[in-house]
Amino acid sequence: MRWLTNVRLPASPGLWRLGLDEGERLCSLEPLPDGSVASGDDWHGDWLSPGGVDLQINGGLGLAFPELQPGDLPRLLELLELLWSDGVEAIAPTLVTCGVPELRRALAVLRQARSEHRPGRCRLLGAHLEGPFLAPARRGAHPSQHLAAPSPAALEERIGGFEDEIALVTLAPELPGAAAVITALRRRGILVSLGHSEANEQQAREAFAQGVGMLTHSFNAMPGLHHRSPGPIAAAVLEGSVALGLIADGVHVAPAMAVLLQRLAPQQVVLVSDALAPYGLEEGLHRWDERVLIVENGSCRLEDGTLAGVTLPLLEGVRRLARWSGDADGAIAAATVLPRRLIEEGEGCGAQLLGRPLGETLRWSGTARDLHWRRAA
Repeated sequence: MRWLTNVRLPASPGLWRLGLDEGERLCSLEPLPDGSVASGDDWHGDWLSPGGVDLQINGGLGLAFPELQPGDLPRLLELLELLWSDGVEAIAPTLVTCGVPELRRALAVLRQARSEHRPGRCRLLGAHLEGPFLAPARRGAHPSQHLAAPSPAALEERIGGFEDEIALVTLAPELPGAAAVITALRRRGILVSLGHSEANEQQAREAFAQGVGMLTHSFNAMPGLHHRSPGPIAAAVLEGSVALGLIADGVHVAPAMAVLLQRLAPQQVVLVSDALAPYGLEEGLHRWDERVLIVENGSCRLEDGTLAGVTLPLLEGVRRLARWSGDADGAIAAATVLPRRLIEEGEGCGAQLLGRPLGETLRWSGTARDLHWRRAA
C-alpha cells in the first residue's frame, strides 16, 4: 500500500493519512493526531477532493441543452470532455423554459449521451428542469410564451417516460397547483428547488415542509434579504438543511453577500456555474434561441441588459469565493463535497473518496488568495 500524508479533506477538520491500493484507488483514510509524524508522500497540507459537481449548467461549445438535436451528440460528448478537463466530474444538464417538443427531444439526446459515458468524460446526471412553472414577474431570461401553470398533467406532459432521468426541478412554490407538483416530484425522488419565485418567508417555509430542498441561484430571481421581509433566503438558512445554490462570479451576487451567505450557512452553500452555450468559446455576440447573447468578461446578457448566465468554469467560482472569504476549505467543499449530498453520493468527503482512483480526484494547493487545482495523479 502507498500512503499520502498531511492531506486536508474539505469540510473534514485536521490532517489525514490516505492509503492507496495497487490499483491507485483510495482504500484507507486515517486522521492524524496533532503533532504526529507519519510515513508516506508528504502533501504539506494540500487538499484532496472529488471532482466538481455542477447542478446548474445550461450548455457549452455553442450548444444550448434545450435546443439539442440528435446530430449534436458528437459536440455534446466533446463538451463533456472539456468539462472533465476543467475539473468537473458530473453535471445536471439544465433545460431552461422551452416548448414541450423541444424539451422532450433534448431529454432523448441526453439519454443517448448518458449511455455513451466513458472515463475522461464528465458524467451526465439527471436533467435539471429550470421551469416552466415559474413566477412571470421573476422569469428573468426565460421566454414568457413557454411558462406554464403547475399541475400534475403539465408535469407528465413534459417528463412522462423520462421520470428516472430528471434529477432536479426548479419551480415557484407559491403558484397555485405547485404543491401537487412538488408532491409528485418528491414521490419520484426528484429534488425540488425554489427559484424564479415571488415566495415570501412563510411561503418558503411551507415549501420546505412539502419537500423543497434547495434554492436555485440564491438572491437571483427571488426576494432578497431584508430586515422587515426576510424572504426565502432567510427561511432556508434558518431551516438548516436546504441547499443554497450560488453563482460565485461576483456579478450575479456581490462578493460581500456571497461571503455573508457562506458564513451564515457554511454547510448549505452549493456552488453552480450557470454557464450558458458560449462556455468554452470566445467572448462577443452569440445566439441563444432567437435572441442575441452578449458575452463580456465571463458574463452573458441579453440585448436589453438582462443577466442571463456566465461562461466561467465551476472551479473558477471556487477560486473567487476562496479569495473573497479567505476560506479555501469551505469554497472547495461547496463545489465538490456538498453537492454530492444532494445526489446521495455520501455525506462526508472521506466517504465520497473511498474506492476512487487517485486520478479522478483533485489536488488543491496554495492559499485562499491564490488557490489552484490539478489532477491528483
